[in-house]
Amino acid sequence: MENADSIFRKTLETALDSALSHLGTLEHDSVAAPVDLYTLRKRLGKPLGDSGIPPEQVVTELVKDVEGGILGSAGGRFFGWVIGGSLPAALAADWLTSAWGQNAVLFASGPAAAVVEEIVGSWLKEILGLPARASFALVTGCQMAHATCLASARHALLAKRGWNVEEQGLYGAPPIRILTSGARHGSFERAVRLLGLGLSQMVHLPVDPEDRLQADVLEQALRADPSAPTIVLLQAGDINIGAYDPFENLIPIAKQHGAWVHIDGAFGLWAAASSRYKHLVDGVAAADSWATDGHKWLNVPFDCGYAFVAEAEAHRASMSHRAAYLTHDAEARDEIDWTPEWSRRARGFSTYAALRQLGRNGIAALVEGCSKHAHSLVTLIGGQPGAEILWEPRINQGLVRFLDAKPNASKEDHDRRTDEVIAAIVATGEAFFGGTTWRGRRAMRVSVCNWRTSDEDVRRSVSAVAKVLQKTRTADRVDPSQMVRVVELNPDDL
Repeated sequence: MENADSIFRKTLETALDSALSHLGTLEHDSVAAPVDLYTLRKRLGKPLGDSGIPPEQVVTELVKDVEGGILGSAGGRFFGWVIGGSLPAALAADWLTSAWGQNAVLFASGPAAAVVEEIVGSWLKEILGLPARASFALVTGCQMAHATCLASARHALLAKRGWNVEEQGLYGAPPIRILTSGARHGSFERAVRLLGLGLSQMVHLPVDPEDRLQADVLEQALRADPSAPTIVLLQAGDINIGAYDPFENLIPIAKQHGAWVHIDGAFGLWAAASSRYKHLVDGVAAADSWATDGHKWLNVPFDCGYAFVAEAEAHRASMSHRAAYLTHDAEARDEIDWTPEWSRRARGFSTYAALRQLGRNGIAALVEGCSKHAHSLVTLIGGQPGAEILWEPRINQGLVRFLDAKPNASKEDHDRRTDEVIAAIVATGEAFFGGTTWRGRRAMRVSVCNWRTSDEDVRRSVSAVAKVLQKTRTADRVDPSQMVRVVELNPDDL
C-alpha cells in the first residue's frame, strides 16, 4: 500500500499540472464555455460505482470531462458581472488552506487562522478608511456580509425599543423600515428575506440622473414616520454604473433621525485605496456598517467577503454563541463571536496573501488600472458605428447599447439588437460581456475587476466587437446557430 505522502503527491501534482495548463492558456482559449449542457451532463453523469478509483484518476477524468465547460473568468478578457481573478499568492494560499484543513471557528480549532483574521481585519479597515474600533467578519461573500451587518442593525434598533430579537424573535417586534433606492443589489434583498425583515418593509426612493439618492428625498422619507426603527441602505458603486451616493450629505441626516446606515460596497468600497478615486467615498466612515467582497476587486478566490460594524457590541450580540464543549479563548479572537457560520473555511489566509503581495500601492494600482481599462473599453466600443455609450465609466463600470439600423426602429428593436450583439460577441470566445436593463433599456455592461486585464486584452476585445458589428451590419440578424443565451444574474458571490 502506498504511503500517504505518495498518494497525495501524485494527486496534487496531477491537479497542479492541470491548473498551470489552464492558467497558462487563458490568453489563447475561448473566454466563453463552448460545450453545451447536454454534453456536460453526458460526460459527468457517470454511474457511481460500488468500488472507488485511484484519486489521481479521479482528477484526470474530472479535468477531461469539464473541458469546454469552464469560463475564462480567471483571465483578462472576462468583463461579465463583477468577477475578479485570483492573484498568485492568494491562489497558493487558498490551496494551502484546503491542505491545512483548519476549522476557523475558534482560536482553539485553528490558532494561526484566528490570528491571521485579526491582522487581516485590521489591514482592511486601514485600506478602506473605516473606523479602527469597528468589528469585522470574514464571510462567504457580500450577501452574507449584508446578512451579518443587517443582523447587527436589527439587534441594535430593536434593543433601543426594549426588544431582544435573539430571545424573542420577530413575532410582535416593531417592524424595521428599510429606506433605499432602485440602485440596490439583489444580494441585499436576499439578506432582508433571510433575516425575516420582509421585502414589503423596503421603501424604494427616487434617485437623481446619476442614480444617487438625494438629501431632500431621504429627509422627507425619514420624516414620514419618525418613530419607526430604520435602516438606510446607501451605495458605494452600484452594479450598473458604479454610482456612489453622497455620503457626506446623507449619513448625517440619517443619524439625526436615529437610523442605522449600511453601505453596500461590494466592489466600490475599494475606491478608498486609490488617491485618484478616494473622493468617491468621502464621508463613508460615518456609517454604521459596511459590506464588501474580496473575491471581486481584491482578486482572491471565491468564498470571501467582509462585513464591518461600527457598534461592535451589537455585532457580537447578534452572532456569538457559547456551548459547553467549545473551547473559548480569553485573549484571542474567536471567529464564532462575529460570523454567521459555525464550521467555516479559513478564508483569511488568501486575503492575507493577496494584501501582502499587492501592498498599499498595488491595491491602488489595481483599482486604477481596471478603471482605466473599463473607460477604454466603453469609449472605444461605444464609438463604433451602430453603438452608443449609455454610461461612460467613472470607475470600473460602464454601459454600451447597440442600435438597430432600420428606419424608425423602436426601443424594443434596439433592445433586441443589443442582446443579439452581446450573444455574438460572447460566441466569438474573444471576450465575455453580460447584459443588463438600465432605465428601461437593454445594455451591455462592461465590468473590469481582474488583475490580469491588459492593454492587449482591451485591444483584442474591441477588435472582436468591431468585427461582430461589421458582420451583423451586413446580415440583418445574427445567425441563430451562433447565438448563446445572454444570462442576466445578480452577481454577489460571483
